[in-house]
Amino acid sequence: MKLFTTTLAALAIVASSTFAWASDDTVKEKEVTIGINDAFIPGGFDSESDAYVVVNGLFPNGCYSWNRADVTKDVEPNIHEVRSVATVRQTMCIMVLVPFTKELHLGQLDSGDHTIRFMNGDGTFIERTLHVEE
Repeated sequence: MKLFTTTLAALAIVASSTFAWASDDTVKEKEVTIGINDAFIPGGFDSESDAYVVVNGLFPNGCYSWNRADVTKDVEPNIHEVRSVATVRQTMCIMVLVPFTKELHLGQLDSGDHTIRFMNGDGTFIERTLHVEE
């Protein structure tokens, strides 16, 4: 009986510390560059309209959430780079692939063909062409 009481007390201590950790408000977060699976480039933009693209992909688990897209215009003439950034919470999360779809605004672009590079975290990229009419 004494062994049972000691074991029960030890389990209560472990459980209370686990619940205290789970309710801790200081969950660590970090930003990571994520890759995309595909990009949709609509047509019909002119030099006076705001261009946009639609990207989609999969987060590795439920700890990831969309943060922003960093757009670098004119890395070279008419070549633009887009980096998708997600926030990762260092906590318990569901371990399933989570799909995302986001519309990214590129702003006004000069007329002509523009190459959009969607950069992945490992240095590779997906490249698409966006045509802007006069």
